[in-house]
Amino acid sequence: MSLRINSNVTSLALQNAMSRNEKAVDRSSKNLATGSRLSDPSADVAGSAIAETMNSEIRSMGAAKENAEAGQSFVAVAEASMSEQATLLNRLRELSIQSASDTYSKNERMLMQKEAGELTSEFDRIAKTARFGSQNLLDGTVSKFDFQVGTKGDVNSRISYNSDANTTASALEIDSISVAEKGDALNSIDKIDRAMSSIAMNRAKFGATQSRLESAQNTLGSSIEKLSEARSKIADADVAKESSDLRRGQILQQYQTSMLQQTNERSGLALKLIG
Repeated sequence: MSLRINSNVTSLALQNAMSRNEKAVDRSSKNLATGSRLSDPSADVAGSAIAETMNSEIRSMGAAKENAEAGQSFVAVAEASMSEQATLLNRLRELSIQSASDTYSKNERMLMQKEAGELTSEFDRIAKTARFGSQNLLDGTVSKFDFQVGTKGDVNSRISYNSDANTTASALEIDSISVAEKGDALNSIDKIDRAMSSIAMNRAKFGATQSRLESAQNTLGSSIEKLSEARSKIADADVAKESSDLRRGQILQQYQTSMLQQTNERSGLALKLIG
């Protein structure tokens, strides 16, 4: 057996092994503490870069999904307003049908006219006050709305809607309808029918946009789910594996410490030869 004092090569080898194992133990501890396999980016540089890119895309898609949801709220305001207008038109039509019958007297028709006037005023008020934020929706204001529902800057990441809906009483020519006389009531029926068709057309346009926004929201939700799953496989720590690696490293540390102590003690044997 060769004994050397100046250079204990075995001890140096053990110290090097202990240093590597200590780093591995520290990495496993950090991974368990953070829940991330990439707590130390140097452990997987490529994986860290990919995971960060994925995280950026996930967050961007989350913002786009919120835009789609806000867009649906925008459409819902217009839809709710026109739904109420349709209800008012139905009531106006009922009054016109009633007034067109000679079973009602002039006094009774005047009462119907009073209600019809109030309904028409409310119809017009709804059109002029329906808005989302500061944007008027049903008063004929021409506006183009772009809803950013993608993560790029191109046209494919946007849903556009050109709004020119005008459901005011004057635009639909029901501002002067009357049910005070039989003839006026008969004429009002046709005007109300045209107004109802116009309301239905505008609702269809808003509904088509709402369907697109809902589809975009669903697609984004699925994409976020799948991309998050892919990122998880790259970046999230496997608790079972990390726990096993940590325990293995701790046991190995104890063994290496013991071996290093024995190796260092071997140098003391040289003293016995000198003595």
